[in-house]
Amino acid sequence: MEDKFDCIVIGGGIAGLSAALTLAKNNMKFLLIERGEFSGAKNVSGGVLWGEGLSKLVPNYWEEEDAGFERFINHRRLSFMDGDSSFSIDFKSSSFDEKPYKGVIVLRAKFDNWLAEKVQEAIEASKYPDESFMAPNILVEEVLMDNGKAVGIRAGEEKFYADSVIISEGVNNLLTRQVGLQDDYVPADALAVGVKEIIKFDQEVLEDRFQLSINSGMSNEFIGTATQGVEGGGFLYTNKDSISFGLVLGMISLRDSGMKPYDILNEFKAHPVIADTLRGGEVVEYSAHAVSTGDMKVMPKEIYGDGLLVAGEAANLLMNSGKAIQGMDYAMHSGVLAAETIVEARDSGDFSKNTMKAYRDKLEKSFVLQDMKNFQGAVEFLHSKEMFQSVPGLVCDFGKQFFSIKNEPTPKTREMLSKSVKKHSSYWQLLKLGIKGARSL
Repeated sequence: MEDKFDCIVIGGGIAGLSAALTLAKNNMKFLLIERGEFSGAKNVSGGVLWGEGLSKLVPNYWEEEDAGFERFINHRRLSFMDGDSSFSIDFKSSSFDEKPYKGVIVLRAKFDNWLAEKVQEAIEASKYPDESFMAPNILVEEVLMDNGKAVGIRAGEEKFYADSVIISEGVNNLLTRQVGLQDDYVPADALAVGVKEIIKFDQEVLEDRFQLSINSGMSNEFIGTATQGVEGGGFLYTNKDSISFGLVLGMISLRDSGMKPYDILNEFKAHPVIADTLRGGEVVEYSAHAVSTGDMKVMPKEIYGDGLLVAGEAANLLMNSGKAIQGMDYAMHSGVLAAETIVEARDSGDFSKNTMKAYRDKLEKSFVLQDMKNFQGAVEFLHSKEMFQSVPGLVCDFGKQFFSIKNEPTPKTREMLSKSVKKHSSYWQLLKLGIKGARSL
C-alpha cells in the first residue's frame, strides 16, 4: 500500500477545520479535503458561533486585527409578531463584553477561510509541515473500506490512504450513508429549509439603528406571522456593515402550504415592523439550504466505526432549544473531540471500532449530546402550531391593549389578558401549553 496519512478529514467547514487544527497541534500527518475553491466558499450560513470553544482553539483570537468574526453578541432579542405588531423580550448586558466572548457573529465564507489559515499555520509549526495538506476543490466520491474498516478515500481516479477518516461533509451526508452509518431516507419532518439574505448598510447607520458600539452585535429571533402560518421562525444577526436576515421553515409544512420560501421571505420583509428595520439596506446576497431541526431521530445509527468518525452536521448535531440555534459550536466541539480520539488511537496503535468508541463517550459527556438529549422536548414544543400561530397573536394583542392610552376608563391588566386569551386561545389550552413548555425548557 502507498504511504498513508494518520487521518483524512473530509470537509473544510467548522467541524473539519477544528479537527484539522487539533490534529496539527498534536503533530499528526493528515489530509483535509474540501470540495469548494476554499474553506467557506460553498457555505451559505451566517449566524452566531456560541460559547467559548473558539478561544480554546485559537487563544486570544479577539486581539487579531482581522479575526474572522464580525461582532460579538451583547444584545439578545426575541420578538413575537402578528400582522402589524411586534412584542419583544429584550436583554442587553455589558457582562457579555468580557473576553472570551460568549458568542460571535460570523459570515462563514470569511470565518472558515480565516480558520483554514490557522490550520495552515499549525501545520507549518508541526513536525510534519511537508506531509500534512489541505486540498481544496476536490470532491470525495467514496470512502474506501477494507473488511468493514475505513482505509482512505477516492476522489475521481485518485486514491488516498489513511489509518482513519473523519467525515465532516455537512448536512447532505452522502458519504455517511455510503459507509452504512446513516439510513438512506431522512424523514422530511426532521428537516427544514433556511433562506437568508445579506443586507448591506453604511456601518454608521447600522450601528445607530441597532444601538451597537464598534464591535458589539445583536441577535434577534422572530416567532409568529413572519412565516405566514408555515412552521418556523425568523432571524436577524448584525455583521460589521450588513445583517444576516432570513427564515427557517419546516420542510413538510412548507410543502403543504404550496408557498415558495422566497415569497414568504418577501412577505416577512414587508411587515411594517421589519420594513422599518430594513429601510435603506441593499440586498447583496441570497441563499437557501437544508438544515436539521435538531431531532435526534435523524442522527446516524452510529457516529463511529472501524477507523471512522462522523462530526458536525454530517452527524446531525444541531439544536434549537428556544434560547439559541446551536450548530456551529456543536460542529467545532465534535471536530475537536473526533481529532482527540484519533490522536489517542495513533498513540495506542489501534484504530479499531473499540478505540473509536471513545469519541461517542466524549460526546455523551459533553454539552453537545447532553443538551440535545435534555432539550428534545423543546424541539417538539417549539415546532407546535400554537407557538407560531396562537401564542404570538395573543402576546401582540395583549401588547396593543396594554400600551394603548385612550381618553376612556382603562381596564385592569387581567381584563386585557383575559380578552386576548379568549380571542386567540383558552386558559385550558394555555395551561396545557405552559406545562408542556415547563417540562421541555
